[in-house]
Amino acid sequence: MSSKKKELLRAVKFTLFSISAGLIQVGTFALFNSVLGLVPWLSHLLSLTLSVLWNFTLNREFTFHAANNVPVAMLKVAAFYLVFTPLSTLWTAALTGLVDPYLVEAGTLLINFVLEYLYMRFFVFGKAVDTKGK
Repeated sequence: MSSKKKELLRAVKFTLFSISAGLIQVGTFALFNSVLGLVPWLSHLLSLTLSVLWNFTLNREFTFHAANNVPVAMLKVAAFYLVFTPLSTLWTAALTGLVDPYLVEAGTLLINFVLEYLYMRFFVFGKAVDTKGK
């Protein structure tokens, strides 16, 4: 398979897994925010954590086929979220007073999707892409 087709397939897989992670994030955000009555920033923080664990696991195995060290890869993802999480939690807290919390969450999911793909593809897995099973 050509490298362009391989990267397109990788992007499609990442998108599908990200959609499933997004559904987990939105569903748990709704549970925490609307059902349990947690404040939006805490609902976002908890739902983001669950989504990240799901997304990392599936994408490492099925999208990037990476055989690199799992703890190291997870630490790299944690580093991304050490920056992204406080920023997204702050803008969630700031914007939910002005905009519907679900619209803020949707925008955050889109920003996260693009940044995380680039970060995982080129930094977390980078040279380890397609090394599983070799």
